[in-house]
Amino acid sequence: MPAIPYKNLDGYQPKELLEAIAARRGPGGVINLDKMLLHSAPFTEGWNTFFGKVRGSLSLDNRLREMATCAVASLNGADYEFFQHKPHWLKAGGTDAQVGALKDVDAAAADQKNFDAAERAVLQLAIEMTRNVKVTAATLAAARKALPGDQQLVELIGVIASVNMVARFVVATGVEIES
Repeated sequence: MPAIPYKNLDGYQPKELLEAIAARRGPGGVINLDKMLLHSAPFTEGWNTFFGKVRGSLSLDNRLREMATCAVASLNGADYEFFQHKPHWLKAGGTDAQVGALKDVDAAAADQKNFDAAERAVLQLAIEMTRNVKVTAATLAAARKALPGDQQLVELIGVIASVNMVARFVVATGVEIES
């Protein structure tokens, strides 16, 4: 049960905001996260614009973006977020074995069977940013080596930071997986 009731969308205003969310979400339409966010139209508008760019405009490889997202969700106990992003990760090239391995992100970051060096570097970065905020020089160097350039490194750091915000929001508000 959510900690705050979902916003009733019957007659929701501003209608344009609801339409923008539905357009960004595509065929699935408005989800429980949106129904929680819509308690504040300004917050929702900023969130929708920001995450539209994070999900659709970065040069960072989609597979690494979605893997980092699922790792952060797992580290934070944000089952809702993991559930939402797992299909995107699989579509981008993640495997069922990798999905299963993320039940223990620390072990996954050392798992040479299921994760290549770049993926392990991304996982270690996600672990350190999520748990410690501060990242070691060695971890940052490994992530830099794993990516084509500093643009992708900055984007990855931004994705991990952003996803931590989402995780904290969905856990604190009790957003539930759609039934």
